[in-house]
Amino acid sequence: MIAGLRTLCFLGLTALLAACTSTPSSNLGELPRTPQGSIEELLQQASVSPQEQASALLLAAADLAHQQNDDGQAARILQQVPLDGLKPAQQVFASTLKAELAMARNKPKSALKALSHPSFARLSELPVEQQLRSQLVRAKALEANGQTLEAARERVFIAPLLSDSAASSNHEAIWALIASLPTEQLQGSTDTDLTGWLELARAAKSAGSPEQQQAAIDAWSKQNPQHPAAKQLPQALDKLKQLASQPLTKIALLLPQEGPLASVAQALRDGFMASYYQAQQNGQNPPAIELYDSSKLTSLDDFYRQAQAAGVQLVVGPLEKPLVKQLNERSQLPITTLALNYSDNGKPGPAELFQFGLSAEDEARSVARRAWDDGMRRAVALVPRGEWGDRVLDAFRQSWLADGGTLIAAEHVDQPVQLAQQIADLFQLRQSEARAKRLQNTLGTSITALPARRQDVDFIFLAATPQQAQQIKPTLAFQYAGDVPVYATSHLYSGNSGQPQPADLNGIRFCETPWLLDSNDPLHQQVVAQWPQAGGSLGRLYAMGIDAYNLAPRLSQLKSLPDSRIDGLTGQLSLNSTQRIERLLPWAEFQAGQVQRLP
Repeated sequence: MIAGLRTLCFLGLTALLAACTSTPSSNLGELPRTPQGSIEELLQQASVSPQEQASALLLAAADLAHQQNDDGQAARILQQVPLDGLKPAQQVFASTLKAELAMARNKPKSALKALSHPSFARLSELPVEQQLRSQLVRAKALEANGQTLEAARERVFIAPLLSDSAASSNHEAIWALIASLPTEQLQGSTDTDLTGWLELARAAKSAGSPEQQQAAIDAWSKQNPQHPAAKQLPQALDKLKQLASQPLTKIALLLPQEGPLASVAQALRDGFMASYYQAQQNGQNPPAIELYDSSKLTSLDDFYRQAQAAGVQLVVGPLEKPLVKQLNERSQLPITTLALNYSDNGKPGPAELFQFGLSAEDEARSVARRAWDDGMRRAVALVPRGEWGDRVLDAFRQSWLADGGTLIAAEHVDQPVQLAQQIADLFQLRQSEARAKRLQNTLGTSITALPARRQDVDFIFLAATPQQAQQIKPTLAFQYAGDVPVYATSHLYSGNSGQPQPADLNGIRFCETPWLLDSNDPLHQQVVAQWPQAGGSLGRLYAMGIDAYNLAPRLSQLKSLPDSRIDGLTGQLSLNSTQRIERLLPWAEFQAGQVQRLP
C-alpha cells in the first residue's frame, strides 16, 4: 500500500515538473509554465530535481508568489536561481520578474537595471505575452524614473499587440505621458505613431481657449485620420470637446480694492485682465468680466444673489483667507467659484469650490520630487521659525517620506547669530571636534585634525528669503558642509533674472515659476512693458492672475479627469482630491552669478 502511494506521489510530481518545463528545442530555451500546484509543492520538487529543471520550478514558484502578492517570498525564491546558468528565455523571464518586484518596492532604477540584461536582445523571439509583460514593466519603470518620453515610446510600441481593456488603458496612458511633457520636448520622432501623438499634444497646448484647442485638435485629426488617437480620442480631449460646446459667457472677479491686500489684488487683477485682452487680440470671444470689491463685502449670500441676477457663471476670488474659509465650510455654493487662496484646514469644501494660490507647500513637494529624481535619499532641512516654516517643513516631510526618503534632522532658522551653531548641530561637527580632543588627550600630544561632518547627508532642503540664503551658503562652507547640495523653494530668488545674482547663492538649485524663468514669452513681455514690476518677484502674482483666467473654463475638465494637466505660468497645474490646484514647478540653478534653467 505504502509502495503504491509512493508510486502515485512520484507520478504526480513528475507530471508537475512536466507542466513547468520541457526539453528546449533550441538554445533559446522555454519559458516556465505556471503549474497547477502550490508554491510549497514546487519548492519541494525543485529540491530533488536536476539543476535546469530546478531552476524552472523555482522561477514558477517565485512568479506564483508574486501573483499572490507575496513579493517578499518571491524575491527570496528568485535569489536561489542562478541567472547566468539559465537559457535566454528563462533569463528574460527572471529579469522581468525581478523588475516587477523592484517596481513594487518603488525602485525604478533597479527595475531598469534588471531589464538591461543581454538576454533581452532575444525578446522578440518569445511569445507575445512575455514581450508585453517585459515591455509594460519597462514602460512603468521609465515613467517612474522620470523618462517620460521613453515611457511613452515603449507604450506606443506595444499598442498594436494589445486588445480590449488593456488597449484602452494603454491608449490613455500614452496620452497622459505625452500631455505631461513640456512643449519643447514635443519634437518629431522616427516612429510615425509617436510623432502623431507629439503633434497632437502640440496642437492641444498651442491654442488658448477650449474652442481654439478643439479647432486645433480637429485639424490634426483631419490630417491624421489613421492615427490611433484620431480613431479614438483620449478621454481628456473628448471632455475638452464637451467644454468647447459650453463656453463661459460671464465671470465675476471678486478682489479687494482697499486694505492690506489691495496691492496683491491689483497684481492678480492686472494679470487676469492681461489674459482677457490678449484673448480679444487673438480673435477669441472671451467671457464678459464684471469686477466686484470684496473689501466692501458685507454678506457672501448677498454677493452671490447679486452675481446670479447679473448672469455670472463663475466667480474668481475671493483672495482673503477668512472669506475662503467661510466658503469652504458651506455645504454648497450657488455659483462655481475659483478662490484665489486656500483655507487652512485642508478639508474638502463644497463641490462648487476650487482653490488656487501660490502655495509654498507645493514648492516643498516639488523639492522632494526633484531631489528624489536626482538620486538623493537622505535629507536635512533648514526652514524659518514660525507657522509658515512649520507648514513648508510638514509638506516636504510628508512628500519625502512617502517617496521613501529619510529626513535625518531639521532646524528652524531665526537669529543669524545662531545659524553657525545650528548648522554645526545638523552635521554633528561638535562631536567630531570632541573626538579629536579625546584623541589628543589620549596621545598626550597635539594633533592637527580638521572637524569632519557627518557623511550620511545627501542634500539640504532650504526654505529661506534671499537675505537668509546669502548667510546660509557661506556658513555651510565655513562649517565644512559647502559640498552638500542645496535644494530650495523659490523664496530665495528675487526674480530679477537680468541682473547679476549674489555669488553666495552659486550652486543652489531652486524651483521657480515658468513666468520668471521664461521671460521670452510674448505675454510676459507685454505685461512687463506695461507693468515693469511684473518682471521681479511680484511677477508671480501677475502669472497667477493669468493662470486663473486660463483655469476658469477648464475646471470641469480637471475635475472629471484627475490626470489632466495645464501648462501654466505658475507651474504645471493639476487638481487634487480636495479640489485644490497643485503646481509642479520647473527648476533652475545659480551658476556664476546667473540663473540657469535646468532640464
